[in-house]
Amino acid sequence: MVADMCVSIKAGSSDYLEKHPERRISFSQNFYIIGVTFAAGIGGLLFGYDTGVISGALLYIKDDFEVVKNSSFLQELIVAMALIGAIFGAAIGGYINDSLGRKAATIVADICFAVGSLLIAVAPNPTLIIVGRFFVGLGVGFASVTAPMYIAEVSPSEIRGGLVSVNCLMITTGQFLSFVINYGLTRVPGTWRWMLGIAGTPAVIQLVLMVFLPESPRCLYLKNRKEEATNVLSRIYPSPRLEDEIDILEAHMEQEQKDKVKVKYSDVFKLKEIRVAFICGAGLQAFQQLTGISVIMYYSPTIIQLAGFKSNESALFLSLIVSAINAGGTIIGIYLIDIVGRKKLTLSSLIGVVGSLILLSASCYVRGHGNPGLVYGWLAVVGLALYIIFFAPGMGPVPWAVNTEIYPEEFRGICGGMSATINWVGSVIMSISFLSFVDAIGLGESFMILLAVACVAIVFVIFYMPETKGLTFEEVSNIWKEKAYGKDKNIESMVEQAST
Repeated sequence: MVADMCVSIKAGSSDYLEKHPERRISFSQNFYIIGVTFAAGIGGLLFGYDTGVISGALLYIKDDFEVVKNSSFLQELIVAMALIGAIFGAAIGGYINDSLGRKAATIVADICFAVGSLLIAVAPNPTLIIVGRFFVGLGVGFASVTAPMYIAEVSPSEIRGGLVSVNCLMITTGQFLSFVINYGLTRVPGTWRWMLGIAGTPAVIQLVLMVFLPESPRCLYLKNRKEEATNVLSRIYPSPRLEDEIDILEAHMEQEQKDKVKVKYSDVFKLKEIRVAFICGAGLQAFQQLTGISVIMYYSPTIIQLAGFKSNESALFLSLIVSAINAGGTIIGIYLIDIVGRKKLTLSSLIGVVGSLILLSASCYVRGHGNPGLVYGWLAVVGLALYIIFFAPGMGPVPWAVNTEIYPEEFRGICGGMSATINWVGSVIMSISFLSFVDAIGLGESFMILLAVACVAIVFVIFYMPETKGLTFEEVSNIWKEKAYGKDKNIESMVEQAST
């Protein structure tokens, strides 16, 4: 019994796959997983589009509404209201994921996207734009929690990081499409209405697809719908690995159900190992935003105009190039995350971000202090591009991937939701304060603040983030138990429990 359990307990782990290399699954072997990943990733596409499109639409909203043009606060509020909605969506979405499942949470997200897009498209005044942006933000919050979690739970461990990063690719693709559509609609009447309203279409498409998508097998097991879970797993894993995966899931769920009896849902953060894991997950999410990605993506046309390129068309075209680099960098991240590992990829990403912020802040500082030459404007654009080149493969996908791996199954929704909430709070802080900081201290000085935060982020990753590449959810769980209680005080292994 113990010997059999020792084999199955490591299903999907590096030890298991080294012993049975023929059971390793690659991206090209199972088109069912790829199909489910891209269908679920439509939420990421909407996430990216709705957060990216406002940067160009804002230029034309200002043209239509004088009150918006004359108020930096209103401009920041229109941008930030979707992020405020995302805070609520992420927090509520975590609870819905745990109580109703990943499928229900996705459907709620699609409804919010569709309603918000419609309200914005017909908005007669800035107030209704703000209300519509809040609904869109709710959808973004739901999607930011649900899509990566769903994908992680249907993914073999050896390609889990890459598949979760596909959701990040969908996000950056959505952002890229938003800039393409922004640029393509520059001369169309009602420009910003089309830019913001068109997002309802993918939401309806995903709503239809959800009828055919299965629930996460781990979620089904948690709700004691084991036969359905086995059917889903049989589409992912061939025999004999299927049997091993079912054994490990069965044993893990039995243990987590025992643990859940001891811990109330409201007391989840009283568990030391979950607190330790949450600090890592929430810290990565916070640093993703506080190092400036929201500023770069939401305000890149405005930054480019401040750097000396005055026309809307030029600003949007250069922003389109920056967004394309973002999508391309994410593709590199998909390839590297399961080869290089999460920690090394994050550190190299942050080091590159620091270098690009040095160039960006220096060029903007020099230009803002009596040197208006266009050469400094071009250096700022190069700095923006370098920032995205380094940020996209690492700090873009890794925080989302890690947060799908580090929490117990029955609390994955609430912990992932709270961590995503931290991300959106950071995004709100950055987006609603950036223009005010620029007005108060200057563009170059504002980027220097981001530079200092990026340096702190490097220290955090070095000392606090573990490597989770290729590990099963159960192996990752043991990392946090060792960090929380020490190696000698770690609770008995599942193998030992199974043998008693």
